[in-house]
Amino acid sequence: MTTKTGKKEQVQDMFDNIAHRYDFLNHFLSAGIDRGWRRKMVKMIAKNKPTAVLDVATGTADLAIALTKYTNSPITGIDISKGMLDIGRDKITKFGLLQQIVLRQADSEKLPFSDSSFDVVMVAFGVRNFESLDKGLAEMQRVLRPGGMVAILEFSRPRAFPIKQLYQFYFKFILPVLGRLISKDKAAYTYLPDSVGQFPDGKDFLDHLHKTGYDKTQEKRLSFGIATIYTGHKIMPGQ
Repeated sequence: MTTKTGKKEQVQDMFDNIAHRYDFLNHFLSAGIDRGWRRKMVKMIAKNKPTAVLDVATGTADLAIALTKYTNSPITGIDISKGMLDIGRDKITKFGLLQQIVLRQADSEKLPFSDSSFDVVMVAFGVRNFESLDKGLAEMQRVLRPGGMVAILEFSRPRAFPIKQLYQFYFKFILPVLGRLISKDKAAYTYLPDSVGQFPDGKDFLDHLHKTGYDKTQEKRLSFGIATIYTGHKIMPGQ
């Protein structure tokens, strides 16, 4: 994405533009596999018996809604895109979750919460869009309670033949065309494979978590490495 505006403004405009088709495209372009990825992550989160959860880059609130099936914990979702949040609020209202999920517009790299406000911070397909990855991860660490858990679901790059080659072909040639035809946005689904290709995955991403104050970090690769769940915990005082 190369224009005169910064990445943050471009991402906000892009998601505002595609909000009305975002959920359909997510499920269609992944053949519904994305639902299973979210389900795996929220089950991992629920095992920690959270009492206050922050969903960063919540988008249309799919992850927050998925978590409500496993916990009654209050969930706060934030996103920079008003268009995405409007769709999310409609879904939360439809499912009768207004008492459990609260959505607000905010910058993921400047969270409007006090230190140590949440015992779980989660993100699905959002950290890749941060203007500054380390700044966003550090902000999430700041609002976590000591020992609290971060859980991040993000696209990654398969490494084994022939999945690697099939994935690259689909991401570079098929997905952008389908995404452009359905969303009517020329940039959005060209940006997706470009951003995945540039994003650190595997050990490289775990290094960013260590750098920004997390320990006990782990990665769980899904669907032959097409996506990965990363987890870590805020370093306790004195460690």
